[in-house]
Amino acid sequence: MSSSAQHQTTALVTGANSGLGKAIATALAAQGLRVGLLVRDRARGETALQDIRAATGNDNLHLFVADLADQDAIRAAAQAILARFDRLHLLINNAGTAFAERRLSPQGIECALATNHLGPFLLTNLLLERLKESAPARIINVGTRINTALDFDDLNWQRRPYRMMQAYGQSKLGNLHFTFELARRLQGSGVTVNCVFPGVFKSNLGGTDGAQGVWLKLFADWFGWAIPSAAGAARRVLYLANAPELGNVTGQYFGDRKPIPAPAQARDVEANRRLWQISEALTAAPGPTGR
Repeated sequence: MSSSAQHQTTALVTGANSGLGKAIATALAAQGLRVGLLVRDRARGETALQDIRAATGNDNLHLFVADLADQDAIRAAAQAILARFDRLHLLINNAGTAFAERRLSPQGIECALATNHLGPFLLTNLLLERLKESAPARIINVGTRINTALDFDDLNWQRRPYRMMQAYGQSKLGNLHFTFELARRLQGSGVTVNCVFPGVFKSNLGGTDGAQGVWLKLFADWFGWAIPSAAGAARRVLYLANAPELGNVTGQYFGDRKPIPAPAQARDVEANRRLWQISEALTAAPGPTGR
């Protein structure tokens, strides 16, 4: 590998085959970064990679495949990423989905929690030493603005009737708990971590997991002209990725270029730590140890 390749800024974007993730990956590729695309479906990922290459002229694009609900797949993908990238400066945990009915991951975990929270938790921890070695580096978690709270006594939805949007919202709240606790653990490392709400935009959220019902498709068809595009939403994420003034900003929840309030439970330091400990147990993840 040439010295120029060794020093090239390297980014990894999850859920990069469509929607917001593809828009983010395209923008980063247009900036000349070496970009890794982590996708669930190889064929759709190959198509996205070709699209991004054609749009940007950037040949330094790399495809990795993992279903973020499957911890074995995440571990295999992390090994492939570490083998390919000697440096990693930017990790964007974008992938997320919703499920119309309760289903379980290969590890027996409810799939929204497994995909939206535990997936990025495990992936980030597996890549964390490479990010530290590459510092200054940034981790960006793409969140959702829903005022909710995790039910720590029923994270797996065994005692409650399953409700798609509640399960989705609570799993995405995990992104905030994770962001705030990880920021504390990474103090002084040169790696920052922030969460961003990209706004409401045209999205395929849950479209391949049965969560986009007829009414939602009709809404998109009828009113889609009024909803911002994924490329527009990507600007909020790219601000966190690129802004020089955010070089030392960590542990924040951003909306459109400025911090926004997090739900009360996510502001509870003990709740942050509690979810971290549960997540460690559910993934047996390596990571920055504790306080």
